[in-house]
Amino acid sequence: MKTQKLIPCVFIKNQHAVVSFSDNTVVETDPLRLVKYYENSNANEVIIFDLSKTDKEHEESIDLIHEICEEVSIPIIGAGNIERMEDVKKLLYAGCKKVCLNYSKESNLDITPEVSKKFGRDKLIAAIKDGNEFLFHKALLKEYVETLLFIDRHAYLSDEFTDEDDFKCIIMLNKEVSLDKMLEYLKMDRVSGITGHVVNDNADQFYSLRELMVDSYKSFSEFKLNSDGMIPCIVQDFKTDEVLMLAYMNEESYKKTLITGRMTYFSRSRNELWTKGDTSGHYQFLKSLKYDCDSDTLLAKVEQIGAACHTGNRTCFFNDIVIDEFEEKNPLLVLNDVLSVIHDRKLHPKDGSYTNYLFDKGIDKVLKKVGEEATEIVIAAKNPNPNEIKYEISDFLYHVMVLMAMKNVTWEEIMTELSNR
Repeated sequence: MKTQKLIPCVFIKNQHAVVSFSDNTVVETDPLRLVKYYENSNANEVIIFDLSKTDKEHEESIDLIHEICEEVSIPIIGAGNIERMEDVKKLLYAGCKKVCLNYSKESNLDITPEVSKKFGRDKLIAAIKDGNEFLFHKALLKEYVETLLFIDRHAYLSDEFTDEDDFKCIIMLNKEVSLDKMLEYLKMDRVSGITGHVVNDNADQFYSLRELMVDSYKSFSEFKLNSDGMIPCIVQDFKTDEVLMLAYMNEESYKKTLITGRMTYFSRSRNELWTKGDTSGHYQFLKSLKYDCDSDTLLAKVEQIGAACHTGNRTCFFNDIVIDEFEEKNPLLVLNDVLSVIHDRKLHPKDGSYTNYLFDKGIDKVLKKVGEEATEIVIAAKNPNPNEIKYEISDFLYHVMVLMAMKNVTWEEIMTELSNR
């Protein structure tokens, strides 16, 4: 089932948000504030067009986009002023989930194969201005690009674009298009999203629009319900897969969750609907919703704000019954555990601790050890004994973590940076 995306677009010029490509009237002096407004309005994604002209302005725009990506959880698509592979890399490393290439620019055509091979065709959107442009570059698009952005809605409807062309499609609609017409486009089979001024100007209507679209999702009546007419929903953290809680949904709470993007349940004890976070502020923002093979249980992955449990615990599952000894195999948890021990040594020095010895010697000593251990990895890679490289990589990671503790860098930040790449 396709997701019907409402995708506002933000045009950045001189660090401000302006009206459009051709109208540089400032609509918001702080683009981050505008993106947060769209995020709170329940937009699915935001496209940010960089309208800078000089390299200096471009670098400033990249920094601004990086700041926006760090402050919001909504996916950002980077677009505008892309000339080289380096521009794409900077946008993705800044946190953009995808980049949009302009197929009216020769330079963007030239870098398409390289970008697609390095980052994946799912990271690429191609902006098409008309049917002829699509037809002329069709072979290139089919091999390297997953999604098309039609700058002109008439290009999507043109004869050059046929049912055989298997692309995800985003349509840009101007403000003269009515909301009813926008809904018509959203219901078209190949359309995965709508962007443009008709979306920007109706952000306050997103909830109402989603009410009209909710029937396109799986019907609640298709689930196998319990005797109370409800279905259990297991809730996981979308980043760590940690199980946070279990609650129940009736049809009303199910639909409200889909419409608002905030997890809403039905309280059997209070006999009422409740949106998680309305009283505590600990909202759960929906990232994905699935059902199991028997259609009798839902699985939601969410962005959890604060604690999931009413006791103040991060998760409701904190009471032990049986714990067998085992070695943690989740790489992120293992790395976090080791980093936690290193932080503890920093706060509570221990006699004879090598970690404290490194802290006492200072950053130059730690940097020297990181360099030495990196060299040891290179040497070990030439050694026929496969265990050698495992030992050396472990030593290297340990010293890197001491450096991370010194510079207050977390593994979550590192994992976020890696996922952006």
